[in-house]
Amino acid sequence: MFKILHTDGNARRGEFHTVHGVVQTPVFQNVGTIAAIKGAVSTMDLKEIGCQVELSNTYHLHLRPGDKVIKQLGGLHKFMNWDRPILTDSGGFQVFSLAHLRKITEEGVEFRDPKDGKKHFISPEISMEIQQSIGADIIMAFDWCAPFGCDYNTAKEAMERTHRWLERCIKAKTSTNQALFPICQGAFYDDLRRESAAFVSSIDAVGYAIGGLSVGEDKETMNHFVELTAPLLPHNKPRYLMGVGTPEDLLDGIKRGVDMFDCVLPTRNARHGSFFTSEGKKQIKNAQFWDDPRPLDENCDCYCCKNHSRAYLRHLYKCGEGTAQALMSIHNIKFLIDFAKKARQAILEDRFEEFFNE
Repeated sequence: MFKILHTDGNARRGEFHTVHGVVQTPVFQNVGTIAAIKGAVSTMDLKEIGCQVELSNTYHLHLRPGDKVIKQLGGLHKFMNWDRPILTDSGGFQVFSLAHLRKITEEGVEFRDPKDGKKHFISPEISMEIQQSIGADIIMAFDWCAPFGCDYNTAKEAMERTHRWLERCIKAKTSTNQALFPICQGAFYDDLRRESAAFVSSIDAVGYAIGGLSVGEDKETMNHFVELTAPLLPHNKPRYLMGVGTPEDLLDGIKRGVDMFDCVLPTRNARHGSFFTSEGKKQIKNAQFWDDPRPLDENCDCYCCKNHSRAYLRHLYKCGEGTAQALMSIHNIKFLIDFAKKARQAILEDRFEEFFNE
């Protein structure tokens, strides 16, 4: 169940009820692709920094350790020791990114594991079976994510097959305690986006996702298609913009009526030495930080910022010490979690536009 508590323009402050807890929206959802967060961040760390929803990936978990093993060990929540909501991607994006290793048919996708070359096959039915088996709270329909820059006919074919696969996903879903989100596709063509939004909206789902964006296009293009698509999805259901997660992206999406976001960027940035601050993104490798006694961000109260200086983190990073990546990952994730929290408060106080401009 989704309840909108307040609106400020198109920005929405809501609550999304799942089996494993209530999610306060707008929300940044952390990505733990293989049931773990890169950068040595534990589930205990995630709880301490206020993570509401943890994401994992159907494709990766199906390959390793295998969904049957996860089910045997009590499901994904128990497997990774996480008692809050979990969202699983269908695996569609990962499969379709293996352009030279997969073959697409109406039945599904045959692909080779890039690590060992073994053949695998995922269909809408198999994707549903995997996601239901591992027990995520929010599961995604198996879709065809058309590549950036594709022609109109390719985009249309991918959208129409996504719609047919969605109908198969709905038939294959037997669990009553999991929320299935259809995914709106249509690449970068206005009429296809409208058509896809109308199709998925005709299905009474728990929530709806906007897919196929943040795949190489510029910010202006992405914002155009979010602004076009979001209002066409049901007003009283959560809207999820997939794979998007810079502070600017969160602001742009919330302004256009999006409720849920996810991205691997916080930990990826940390591994490459980048960290978020209230003054913008910075790079710990820069020489200016070699003797800087300040925390990564003076407005942050994460474990890293309360206990360590930029100078210390730069020293660790330059020495190749993994502790630097772990500490900066904790900071970056919390920064986006807190950023979404501040946006929620701004909406409640009818000052989101001010917050956006600030």
